[in-house]
Amino acid sequence: MTELTLPPYPFKLKTVNQQTQIFDEVRKRWYICTPEEWVRQHVVMFLNLHFSYPLGLFALEKSLQFKGMKRRTDILMYNAKGEAKLLVECKAPEIALNQDVLDQAARYNMTLGVPFILITNGLQHYCLS
Repeated sequence: MTELTLPPYPFKLKTVNQQTQIFDEVRKRWYICTPEEWVRQHVVMFLNLHFSYPLGLFALEKSLQFKGMKRRTDILMYNAKGEAKLLVECKAPEIALNQDVLDQAARYNMTLGVPFILITNGLQHYCLS
């Protein structure tokens, strides 16, 4: 797996049918460890362990409707009142963080209305309000 500019974590990993899987502590399931999933899990652990945001306040790959089309957010973080406060759009490390990525997050936020957006590919990170 690619080394990211986020701290390393002792993830639970296993190999099934020659595919690496990673255990998601939020969803309590094993997922194929794609480059995007690798970034998503690092961001969750970073926010949880370094900023003390409880895992119970995260929603990963949450469905939403945008102009009649089904979409999924990578990470939504809520406050204790159940209000979405942070939208995170994760990309694989080889994907450049460009206007298209920002536009994607902004489209999702037209539905969600969160005050903060974070876009990351695990190497670069931009937070907007």
